[in-house]
Order: sequence, then structure tokens, then C-alpha cells
Amino acid sequence: MSPRSTADTGLAHSEALLRPAEANRELVLGGLHLGYLLKRATRRTIGFVVGPRGLAVSAPRWVSQPQIDGAVQLKADWILRKLAEQGQRLVQIDAARIAWRDGARVPYLGEDLLVRTTGTLTRTVLQEAQPHLGQPRTLHLRLPAGATPAQIRDSVQRWLQQQARALFEARIAHFAAAMGVQVIRLRLSSARTRWGSASSDGSVRLNWRLVHFPLATLDYVVVHELAHLREMNHSPAFWAIVRAVMPDYEARRRTLKDGVVPVFD
Repeated sequence: MSPRSTADTGLAHSEALLRPAEANRELVLGGLHLGYLLKRATRRTIGFVVGPRGLAVSAPRWVSQPQIDGAVQLKADWILRKLAEQGQRLVQIDAARIAWRDGARVPYLGEDLLVRTTGTLTRTVLQEAQPHLGQPRTLHLRLPAGATPAQIRDSVQRWLQQQARALFEARIAHFAAAMGVQVIRLRLSSARTRWGSASSDGSVRLNWRLVHFPLATLDYVVVHELAHLREMNHSPAFWAIVRAVMPDYEARRRTLKDGVVPVFD
């Protein structure tokens, strides 16, 4: 797909990417009127960053405006492609927003989890799927029928975090012995952009949102962080450890990169 055709599908949905509020310059790029944020900095070359707020350009103070616009034109294909990718990402994020109510659906281990409020229960109960009855996996919350969206959201998040910890502990126990490592402390993370981390003292931190992904994807992150307990880097030796335990780790990593987790707001 050409950058222009990608832009047609990825950029059309979001004017904010083409004309970000922070923009202080504008030009026509590939037939599109594009605004961008220009920042002058102490640097030797012109730098380009495309993010959720559109294009930002950093340029040395001595470079003229026509030179900067010319550099932007030279990067047109790359810029339009990255803006299109950002636009598609924003569409996915919008689609991941959940209307927190009785009947909401949340991804859990790669499958839909139906949320029900059931005030007569004494605790939250997970009911496994019954395909022959057309019933999906269902989470029955101990909440009255009139529960607010915030109450439903918080109850679901609390349950997911409990499940995440239990899963992490089980998967760490499964892989740690085979990899010859020991986890001293496990902590849950709520980071937006990082799935896990490990320290040389044996501490491992894993993002509870991994519970939205299939178990195979979650396992990849566990193995990745356990491998760091032997190699605190991303050297060939590190990847050799990961590959020895998980030969298909690259495919699993792609599912993590391409996935979009629900927005809890």
C-alpha cells in the first residue's frame, strides 16, 4: 500500500494528526495540508518524530525555514506512513474504550469476557464458557443492578489484577526452574508503555494488563524478563536464552506489539 493510500484510511479519521493544536508551521505534503510543531534546538541535524499529536520537527538554530520545509518534503513518504499508522492506532484505541455497564465485554486471555452485575452473590464468580449453550465466559460481579460505571470498572480491574498476579506466579514457577533463575520478588505494574522489567537482585515487575492477551503472549513477556536475570541486556546471548526456551518468541512478540488493550477510564 502506498503512503498516500495509507493516509487516506489512517489520517482521514483524525484532524488532530494533520493539524495538531501545538502546530506552529504548515505546508502541503503529498496533497495534504499538514501542520507540524517546529522546535529549535542545539543539535547538528534535523530530527523528525511522529506521535499521537502529529509531526514534531527539531532543527538546529542556524537552519533556515526553507531548508526545514525542504527536509520535511524529502521525508514525505515516511512522515505520511507514520501519520497513517498513528491514525489507525487512534482508531483502535477508540474502539478499545469500554462502556462500563452490565453486559460489557472485556478481553481476558485473548477472548471476550462478558461482565454481569449480580447483587445476590457473596463474591465475584467466573463462569466458564458454555459453547453448546452459546454462553461466553462470564464474570459475575457482586454488584447491584444499579451499579455505576465506575463501580463496574473498578470491580473488573480489581479482579483482573488478582488473576494477573496468580497467573504470573504460576508461569514464573513454570519457566524459572528450566531457565535456572530465581525470582525473589514479583510486583505488578500499571505502566502505559512498558510490559515488564527485571532487576539483578531477582525482582521482576510485570504489567497486569498482560492478562488481556492470550497466554502465549503473556508467557513471552515472562520468559523475556526471566532471561534478564541471566543477561541484563538485549545482546545475542540474551536472545539465545529466550530462543532456547521459546523458539517462536518472535511471533509471540508481534502479537504483543500489535495488540491494543482496553482503556480503563
